[in-house]
Amino acid sequence: MHDLAELESANAYCRLLARRHYENFTVVSMLLRGQVALDLMRIYAYCRTTDDLGDESGSAALERLERWRGEVSDLFAGRAPVHPVLIALRETVSRCRLGAHPFTDLIAANVQDQRVVSYESWPELQSYCELSAAPVGRMVLAAFGIDGPRARALSDDVCIGLQLANHAQDVKRDAARGRCYLLQSDLRSGGTAVAVGALCDRARTLLASGVELESMAPFMLRVQLALYRLGGLAIVSAIERTGYRTDVVRPSVSKAVKAGLLLRACLGGLRENRHARKLETA
Repeated sequence: MHDLAELESANAYCRLLARRHYENFTVVSMLLRGQVALDLMRIYAYCRTTDDLGDESGSAALERLERWRGEVSDLFAGRAPVHPVLIALRETVSRCRLGAHPFTDLIAANVQDQRVVSYESWPELQSYCELSAAPVGRMVLAAFGIDGPRARALSDDVCIGLQLANHAQDVKRDAARGRCYLLQSDLRSGGTAVAVGALCDRARTLLASGVELESMAPFMLRVQLALYRLGGLAIVSAIERTGYRTDVVRPSVSKAVKAGLLLRACLGGLRENRHARKLETA
């Protein structure tokens, strides 16, 4: 296959993955266009494929994840990939000068999911989230050319906060897979509602870092980051309305609420733009 045709087919596959899979909030919003949107679609496709290998492979998960790790390592070693997601991702890795660590960390998190089914304390769960959530934010920042220790630390907070909100939301679903991300110490001391509430409290605190991170970003990314933060907070609010009993019912966020969050994110981004221009002219 001609290189250009191969890349176009690989990009089409990444778009299909992004459109087919359900997420609480769209990873690439309608506000994004061009190269950045394509880069984020490829990153999403990589994350989705890695998670699916862990979650949907049954007893073959570890073998498939190790094979995937080898293919990803080959990509970063300069060898031509075969999988369509990696064919597409190679272009983004080159353009954004991405290193291998965020990609292999995500694989390591999925390997850990096959071996660890519960977490006793917050430091243990936090270490897992640093592998499973933080790398995604670092990939996104790189796609927009944002770097620096402060931006990375804030991004880690937001991504971990969003993951905690999702873990609190998915208690019933995770239990069906034989996993529990509620802290065992919280479960013993207060039961499910207390443990879910504690996870939600941590999520709120971490998501608050998004306000500062958004102020560092250009308008399009600022809106996208605000959607992540507001979306996570909306999930936490929905959980609170259930009495934190997500072992019984899985709360969701309606389309109307999502539309309102998009409007809030856009308005907040515009306000930040006006504020920045005033500072420049002062």
